[in-house]
Amino acid sequence: MKLLSSLKFARACTQSQTTMVAVGLVRRLLQRASPRNLQEAALAERCIVVNEHDKVIGDASKRDCHRVHPDGNIILHRAFSVFLFNSQNELLLQKRSPQKITFPSCITNTCCSHPLYEIVAEREETDILGVRRAAGRRLNYELGIPLEEAGPERFQYLTRIHYRDPGDGQWGEHEIDYILVLHGNVTLDPNPDEVAEVQYVAHDKLDNFLKSQSAPLTPWFRLITQHHLRLWWDNLHQLHKFQDHSTIHRFC
Repeated sequence: MKLLSSLKFARACTQSQTTMVAVGLVRRLLQRASPRNLQEAALAERCIVVNEHDKVIGDASKRDCHRVHPDGNIILHRAFSVFLFNSQNELLLQKRSPQKITFPSCITNTCCSHPLYEIVAEREETDILGVRRAAGRRLNYELGIPLEEAGPERFQYLTRIHYRDPGDGQWGEHEIDYILVLHGNVTLDPNPDEVAEVQYVAHDKLDNFLKSQSAPLTPWFRLITQHHLRLWWDNLHQLHKFQDHSTIHRFC
């Protein structure tokens, strides 16, 4: 099966009851391709384009959504960031693969990606089911977490942030980012084409851990760490008190 046809197969199957089989199969197929081809193929995926109020206004390729245009503009699109805590309340962090086109080799939270426009189920707005489904799909692809351990019902949706970062001047980010928390132990099998390293970090070790890293932080992780993360981490067993679904926190 060719790479592009396998991607189309995944998009069709993720809308049916064969999701678990399809995603596992496609993950194995994609891992046979070269890292560069994988990252280039991913640029053809369609992101959900939104306005500053997070209303869907269309779609565009991941390539177009992350290109810094000559006038400095970057298309605003929908994204999510997952923060996964184990039963010891340690946070799973990752170092992005050096093969990544945007922010390669950067330290970031557990998983960050996008719901895709071409996967109809990931456009579902009710109870942000589309974003939750996309989060499970990416946790499976990037970190090998079985879909039954990252079902839509397991994610706690906290709030949204709107940020913009020009990156390296060629590739950047401009996102309304849904913040999701998953609390519990999971099975890990990281995909080296996406993830270079993973590590669980305790709350009281976070500052020293980040200071010890020679690699930079992704811009979204840096913002969330500066403004929100510690408060959420202190209240993992009462996160419902910190849910704010009406506010989009602006950092741009």
